[in-house]
Amino acid sequence: MGDGLLAIGLTTLDILARPVDALPAPDTTALVEQILLAPAGTAAGAALVAARLGMKTALASCVGADAAGRLVRAELAAAGVDVTLLATAPIGTTSITILPINSAGQRPNLHALGAGGLVQDSPALRQAAANAGFVHFAAVGAAGLEAGADAALLKRAREGGAFITCDLISPRRGVMERLRTLLPYVDVFLPNAAEARFLSGREDLIEAGRALIDLGAAACVFTDGAQGSLLVDADGVRRFAAHSITPVDTTSCGDSYCAGLIAALDRGWPLDDACRLATAVSALVAQGLGTLGALTGFNAAERLMRHGAAGAAA
Repeated sequence: MGDGLLAIGLTTLDILARPVDALPAPDTTALVEQILLAPAGTAAGAALVAARLGMKTALASCVGADAAGRLVRAELAAAGVDVTLLATAPIGTTSITILPINSAGQRPNLHALGAGGLVQDSPALRQAAANAGFVHFAAVGAAGLEAGADAALLKRAREGGAFITCDLISPRRGVMERLRTLLPYVDVFLPNAAEARFLSGREDLIEAGRALIDLGAAACVFTDGAQGSLLVDADGVRRFAAHSITPVDTTSCGDSYCAGLIAALDRGWPLDDACRLATAVSALVAQGLGTLGALTGFNAAERLMRHGAAGAAA
C-alpha cells in the first residue's frame, strides 16, 4: 500500500460573500461582513481539507490558463497540496462559482462552466493512483476520463493497495452506467442523501444503501445535512448525529466530510470512528466561510468529536 491521498475530479474557484439576505437594488452598494476566494470542488475541496488535517495530498484536475487558475494553483500549493497533476487547459477558463451566503448559512450559486471538470488520463496519473494510500475519486463522468479509462484507473489503484472512496460531481444522466463499472472497486461511496435517493430510486436511505452495495460498493455513507450521516455496510446500519452548531456557510460540508473520513482512516481508525471525525470536521468547516471554514487541524476536530454534542444514534 502506498501513502497519502490522491484526489481526482472537480476543481473550482469559489467566490463567497456573507451575509447576503437580499440583492441590493440596481446601481447601489450593500456592505457585507466577508468576501472570500477559495479553491473548492469535489476533488480540490477534499484535497485542501485533507491537507489541513495533516495528510500528504495530491490533486489531479484542471484549471484554465487565466488569473483564477493561477490563484487556485498558488493557494493549493501554499496549503501543501501537490499540484503536479493539476493541468492547465491552454484554451478556456477556470470553473468559478459565486456564492452569496445568507444569514442561515444557505446559498444559491452562480456557476460558470470551465476546465475544472476535466481530468486528463495519463501514465503519470495511473502511476500516482498505484502509489497512493487513498484515492478519492470525484470524477464520475468527467471529461477526459472516458468510460473504461476510469475503471482501469481504479483497478490500478486497487492493485496498488489503495483504499478508494468515491463522491459525485452531480448525479447526471448516465452516471449509473458508469457507477456499475466503478463501484466494485470502491471501499466507501459518499454521495449525499438526495443523490443516493436519485441514483437508487429508493426513498428510504437504508434501502438506497443496500441497492448501491449490490452494485459493488463495500460501504455507503450518505451525508444528510442537519440529519447527520448514515453508514450502510456488511455490518449493518449506523447513524451519526450532526453537531449542534450555528452554521455560517454549508457550501463545502460534503467535501470536508469526505476528507475527514479519509484522514481518520489514514490514522488507522475504524470506519465508525472515521464517520464521527468526519462529522466534526464538517461542523467546523460550516462554522466559517469557504472550503476550510473554522477548521484549524486534526486535533481540533478530534476534540469536537470526543467532547461535542454529537454521537451515534441507534
